[in-house]
Amino acid sequence: MKLQFTTFFALITFSIFGQNLHKNVNPFIGTDGHGHTYPGATVPFGMVQLSPDTRIDGSWDGCSGYHYSDKTIYGFSHTHLNGTGCSDYGDIMLMPTMGEPSFDNKMYSSTFSHQNEKASAGFYSVKLDKHNIDVRLTTSTRVGFHEYTFNQNGQANIILDLNHRDKLLEGEVRIIDQKKIWVKRRSEAWAKDQYVFALIEFDKPLEISKVKSNGEKGRRFTGTELAISFSRQVKKGEKILVKVSLSPTSYEGAKLNSSEIKHWDFEKVKAAAEQLWDKELSKIQITETNKDKLAIFYTALYHTMVQPNIAQDIDGKYRGRDNKIHVAEGFDYYSVFSLWDTFRAAHPLYTLIDKKRTADFINTFLKQYEQGGRLPVWELASNETDCMIGYHSVSVMADAMAKGITGFDYEKAFEAAKHSAMLDHLGLEAYKKQGFISMDDEHESVSKTLEYAYDDWCIAQMASLLNKKEGYDYFMKRSQNWKNIFDWNTGFMRPKKNGGWDKPFDPREINNNFTEGNSWQYSFFVPQDIPGMIEAYGGNEKFEAKLDEMFNSESKTTGREQVDVTGLIGQYAHGNEPSHHMAYLYNYVGKPEKTTEKVHYILNNFYKNSPDGLIGNEDCGQMSAWYVLSSMGIYAVTPGSVEWTKTTPYFDKATINFENKEQLTISKKGFRGYLKEVLAKSKNNNTAENIIPVPVIQAESKSFKDSLEIEINHPNIGGFWYRILANSNDGIPFKQLKREKIKINETSKVEAKFASFNGEMLEMSNTVSAIFFKKPNNYTIDIKSKYNPQYHAGGNDGLLDGINGTTNWRKGDWQGYQSQDFEAIVDLQSEKNISNFSATFLQDQRSWIMMPTKVEYYSSSDNVNFTLITTVANDVDPKKDENTIKDFNFTSSKPINARYIKVKAYNLGKLPEWHLGFPFDGDAFIFIDEITIK
Repeated sequence: MKLQFTTFFALITFSIFGQNLHKNVNPFIGTDGHGHTYPGATVPFGMVQLSPDTRIDGSWDGCSGYHYSDKTIYGFSHTHLNGTGCSDYGDIMLMPTMGEPSFDNKMYSSTFSHQNEKASAGFYSVKLDKHNIDVRLTTSTRVGFHEYTFNQNGQANIILDLNHRDKLLEGEVRIIDQKKIWVKRRSEAWAKDQYVFALIEFDKPLEISKVKSNGEKGRRFTGTELAISFSRQVKKGEKILVKVSLSPTSYEGAKLNSSEIKHWDFEKVKAAAEQLWDKELSKIQITETNKDKLAIFYTALYHTMVQPNIAQDIDGKYRGRDNKIHVAEGFDYYSVFSLWDTFRAAHPLYTLIDKKRTADFINTFLKQYEQGGRLPVWELASNETDCMIGYHSVSVMADAMAKGITGFDYEKAFEAAKHSAMLDHLGLEAYKKQGFISMDDEHESVSKTLEYAYDDWCIAQMASLLNKKEGYDYFMKRSQNWKNIFDWNTGFMRPKKNGGWDKPFDPREINNNFTEGNSWQYSFFVPQDIPGMIEAYGGNEKFEAKLDEMFNSESKTTGREQVDVTGLIGQYAHGNEPSHHMAYLYNYVGKPEKTTEKVHYILNNFYKNSPDGLIGNEDCGQMSAWYVLSSMGIYAVTPGSVEWTKTTPYFDKATINFENKEQLTISKKGFRGYLKEVLAKSKNNNTAENIIPVPVIQAESKSFKDSLEIEINHPNIGGFWYRILANSNDGIPFKQLKREKIKINETSKVEAKFASFNGEMLEMSNTVSAIFFKKPNNYTIDIKSKYNPQYHAGGNDGLLDGINGTTNWRKGDWQGYQSQDFEAIVDLQSEKNISNFSATFLQDQRSWIMMPTKVEYYSSSDNVNFTLITTVANDVDPKKDENTIKDFNFTSSKPINARYIKVKAYNLGKLPEWHLGFPFDGDAFIFIDEITIK
């Protein structure tokens, strides 16, 4: 059941009604559990997010700086992220105290009680228990406004600590006078090089009472250790007001931005913030009497509007991706684009209620493409974090173009999209060449193949709108690459390794072949070709049965523990984005009642008016955008298309008030009003020739002793063509395979493709290849330790096959051992004179993979009595950030006669205190790949 918003009834004049909608917002929703939201003050899409920080350890549930379970506030900083899975921000932290100032955060922090804490749209307040100080916060777009009430006599302090939360690369404080100071903070966290400038203004004079600085010149303090206390004597009940104006560009920018608040009237600023929220929230008005449901809906809408964040000064100056200062002309420049999450529902929502901002977002993308060399993936503070996968900027651009949103250069958008798709990084080189990504090429291969294919369809839609037939044909063909990783036997999207399906396979297993999910949660991600996906599953009935199986399976995953996978209904995981469209797929097989049932169950059970009211990470508005759209009875299953899938609305009535002063009313009786989403001729063109999936090359193992039988198969009827390349001889022509199996007896590369006749035309699949290695010897290995099944490297023989893993351990070539030493005995099959011993290990300390502290080699003739040959100590710094491979090798001056060689590597054990895993009481991994004995 689909709804195309192109033909509606009469125009209805827009009128503002339903004021004070901001009172329905509960910013505490999502601050508990795994929601990762913050409760502080902000205005719609504002640069400032002024909020308390209760977490400074970088822990996952403290990504926003605040968690409802905490009882200590360290201070109030001016930048925060909403619902992300990585920690950053917390810039320009201030904390009021009394008495002798201290820069020890254990001393200047204070306990607090939720009974003395309030939050609403644009406002936050709390009582700090330690010194009985009342704090109230509000904000404009670029200025944070603090009110501190000191409820006892004595010395009042305001602590400015630039070492708060993330790593300070460069700090500077310039004292202008007793009421004004300049601040520069350049820091590193998730975003590696971020700048914030600030003008801090006090409403009354304060003196410097204490300084921590490793650089000082007059009244200018600099360095990587920097904190200052500003103090004055106060009487009981006295207030100190503070304004903090931010800029991403300069001190001058901060001064200019301070003009947003020219007075010291806190209530006036708070009222202005509330008015801004009323204006934005009134874009969607619902008919509902239940206060909890009102709170859930308007808080969800609120959470979609606290980012992306304006990232330019009042005069349009911004810091570009090239770290230079530019001027935005004709648009507003934004930051914080969690595109892997938000392309699914948040950005489609913006195409309804924020067309102007949608164009601004896209203009921001295009400037980042011009200044940084490519479109943003996960942009933060003018940094590309390269977090998550795909090039989903193109989804946002294609969706806007399909719906006729103007205000940006369509040709430039297509150029930038094509550029992203034609790069060679992150598996794209293999994807372009063979039509899919294998585990051998890149980690998260299944997810990347699927999401690249969807993005390619989006680019094809852009090409169609611009009448670029060649581009359309090329990217439409690429958009079908999902077929190359669909296993027609099991009915799942599966990882491929060395030309065939990776084994063993468990669709519930979360591993490095998927992005924050498993095969169940990715096997339905073909939004660009839903009819083709249904056909691949065997038609409507079988597809419906597969959906039923997913929703009705045991709600338990296997493999790696993935904190993002929450909100399970069977194997559907509402707490993470890849599942978000799945309930709507029943509509496509004529079962809309099942869509309604699932959607309403999620609305009722996974969204609550409480701090733990979100079932998973908010992820910059995506979780809430799903609620907003679904509660109205619409969802964009395929962004880039004009079509919206519909279901029974949750509320009696919802009215969308558009920027052009028109309205659309959605009720359980239907749709009434006006919505012109696209230009008259801009319909999606989905016609393209079907690709032929690549054949599958399957063998018992990647390495063999004497000879190896290889099987080639395909889901279609037709013929195979293959060739065997040995000794790098690529001049051998392809020949037709008369049967499905071939045999090799030397190290060889096997290439195969599938041919099919379409009438009189011979059509060929892409070529798939596999390399099989003849073992350098007949050694066997007995591993005494137990490797993690996630990191098996193909089993025991993977350590003796002569194939060396790379620094990208996620491709599956390394064996991983956690919380234990590694011990194995190699059987040389007969006594030999040997002199060279080698075992290769990998370190990626950010992933808890550490070098062994030492490696020991022992010899034996009887596999009972072993003699220590040597000990090789580790010399790799455990703090080293780069992925590093070390060969713990030893060459004996005299040959050693032995049949058995024992290799023992000692695990680092518990992660050290400096490590991010220390708060989790984490244990280090040992990763080993190849053992060589000569």
